[in-house]
Amino acid sequence: MLESRDECIDLQDDRAVKQQLIHSYQKVRDRTTAICQPLAVEDYVIQSMEDVSPPKWHLAHTTWFFETFLLLPHLPEYSAFDPMFQMLFNSYYQSLGNPYPRMRRGLLSRPTVEEVYRYRQHVDECLCTWLDDLPETRMKKVEDLLVMGMHHEQQHQELLLMDIKYNFSIHPAYPAYIQNTKTTASKQSAPMSLHSVEGGIFEMGYGGRQFCFDNELPRHQVILKPYLFASRLVTNREFLEFIHAGGYQCADHWLSDGWDCVQKFRWDSPLYWRKINAEWFEFTLTGLQRLHPDEPVSHVSYYEADAYARWRNLRLPSEAEWEHYANLHGLTPGNGNFLETGRYHPAACGENHKQQLFGDLWEWTSSAYSPYPGYKPAKGALGEYNGKFMSNQYVLRGGCCVTPRTHIRESYRNFFQPDKRWQFSGIRLADDA
Repeated sequence: MLESRDECIDLQDDRAVKQQLIHSYQKVRDRTTAICQPLAVEDYVIQSMEDVSPPKWHLAHTTWFFETFLLLPHLPEYSAFDPMFQMLFNSYYQSLGNPYPRMRRGLLSRPTVEEVYRYRQHVDECLCTWLDDLPETRMKKVEDLLVMGMHHEQQHQELLLMDIKYNFSIHPAYPAYIQNTKTTASKQSAPMSLHSVEGGIFEMGYGGRQFCFDNELPRHQVILKPYLFASRLVTNREFLEFIHAGGYQCADHWLSDGWDCVQKFRWDSPLYWRKINAEWFEFTLTGLQRLHPDEPVSHVSYYEADAYARWRNLRLPSEAEWEHYANLHGLTPGNGNFLETGRYHPAACGENHKQQLFGDLWEWTSSAYSPYPGYKPAKGALGEYNGKFMSNQYVLRGGCCVTPRTHIRESYRNFFQPDKRWQFSGIRLADDA
């Protein structure tokens, strides 16, 4: 499990805790390489747009994280595998040097994929050997960094699949990342209803004793008015009604910036929809498939989600309403449709699907990504992880079909700019009661 150990664990259990952490580390690292196994060598290098990174870069950057934040500062005899990697695979940590420009990552043929895998193996061997020999009295000093590094890599597992999907989508043959072996047919979606929820004072933010990111803190009180909350995500069938009603041709329901995007990028449907001989298809990680009307509409921007909600005379929920609803109804990640399912695609909401609050798709909220009252970023380079992005972005909640289940929680705050569509994002409706 990817959790920081309980402070009440007896010292005699420290050795077992350390071995469990090493096992968790190896498991996370193995999953990343497993995600890349279906790829051809040529697939590792391409970067089809600025927001996407080549799979080779993800493999190297997650390794760079452990080398930079654990091995180099804590193991005196360790030297960097390749000093050039400190610049090439730094994502955005300005306090650690000048990162190589993001939009040019796909221009680098070197290091080769083989060299990157050697880099991963070298860092893994050094880290596990060091941890295994590390006295238990020193383990706690590095444990939090190790757990954060594992969660960081889980974020990149999701990004890997998002980026692979976009890279494959631009090919006119629509190649499949994996064969359609684990995907089960989606059931007919349950009817949508709006649940009435009482307001009041609600304490939100992470309140546990295990790992969370700093943007989930501090826990604080908010006042909520009574609200309505949709029982499931909006489906493809329902979003088609918006399209057929001229939703992409009429500015009435769009924010000004959103309408500018519609005009500039010629949006007329969600990102991966394709109309062929008057029939709608959707590109997925299993290739081009006929659009399933009962599956939740995915890969929509905040602007599209907001426009659809306005068209329905409804709105998107705030992140406080989203978290309140999850807590009020005892909804947790549980058995949601996550990465471990192997489906890599959202499923229709059946009667027993727990309202899709966790898994399937990240849900846009109406909340700007901003600090909670009293928020303070971490000291040092890791303070750049979340806080400096609290501008011009919106919060998404709940995880998606390519999010690792052990990575998500009720208080987890994802964030994207409102025009982004390549993430697995969907629409939850809400309204004032």
